[in-house]
Amino acid sequence: MAFATARRGLLAFAALITLIGTAQAADPLRVGSKIDTEGSLLGNIILQVLNKHGVPTVNKIQLGNTQVVRGAITAGELDIYPEYTGNGAFFFNLAGDAAWKNAQAGYEKVKTLDAQKNQLVWLSPAPANNTWTIAVRGDLAQKNQLASLADLSRYLKQGGTFKLAASAEFIERADALPAFEKAYGFKLNQDQLLSLAGGDTAVTIKAAAQQTSGVNAAMAYGTDGPVAALGLQTLSDPKGVQPIYAPAPVIRAAALKQYPEIAAWLKPVFSALNEKTLQSLNAKIAVEGQDAKKVAAEWLQQQNLR
Repeated sequence: MAFATARRGLLAFAALITLIGTAQAADPLRVGSKIDTEGSLLGNIILQVLNKHGVPTVNKIQLGNTQVVRGAITAGELDIYPEYTGNGAFFFNLAGDAAWKNAQAGYEKVKTLDAQKNQLVWLSPAPANNTWTIAVRGDLAQKNQLASLADLSRYLKQGGTFKLAASAEFIERADALPAFEKAYGFKLNQDQLLSLAGGDTAVTIKAAAQQTSGVNAAMAYGTDGPVAALGLQTLSDPKGVQPIYAPAPVIRAAALKQYPEIAAWLKPVFSALNEKTLQSLNAKIAVEGQDAKKVAAEWLQQQNLR
């Protein structure tokens, strides 16, 4: 009897040691995001959902621009971050593929390619399109009847005064400003561009609103809240130059294997982030000056998603 008791004690002790070892093996997930307003919002939302479910995390939110963050996760230096489906055209050099113009097709394509080539998993996307666009000051739009990029092309060909605040990424990437220029037949020279560090549209929009260095237009995103609030008007893209950029969490397959419940935790969260919601939340950060962490926490609580 004494031997059996001792044996049970040893087995229990071994089980405890195994449990402790397993807990120690559960590495914290490094949560990243891009440097812009929405990147901070979405990064904080992911971070807070994981923390609520007891997942240990390392905060790497607002790490850098697209190339920096993408490079970090493909190098294994990040575990999860929010990305946009349309960027698959850039990542895989497939800008001419029609799939990027369709929300579901673009999502399925980048999901398949990233799984095969990079062991990255795209989780459920948000029903929103954060596509690149150009916004102009309201007074400029009204005076010159600017509602679309085609109207902008006409205005520029007539010698209209124009200066665009944008990130270097927007100015240089083939699928961004150069794609607009090619499709609508205009070309901005260096004097018509103000290149700002980072990719935060809150900065570019503010520059246009305040006419910094003669700026009267700004790089913007479809889900930007500050555009209307600061008196700017987004120009439509009638030729559909830009892909659909639906935000979605991207996670390393190894990290998802470690915490497989993450997909189910984040699905209802991102499903609730439609375009109107993102515009409202982004405006709280960029216009009202609220902290992204606080905005994320309050929204999750209101939606009972924490």
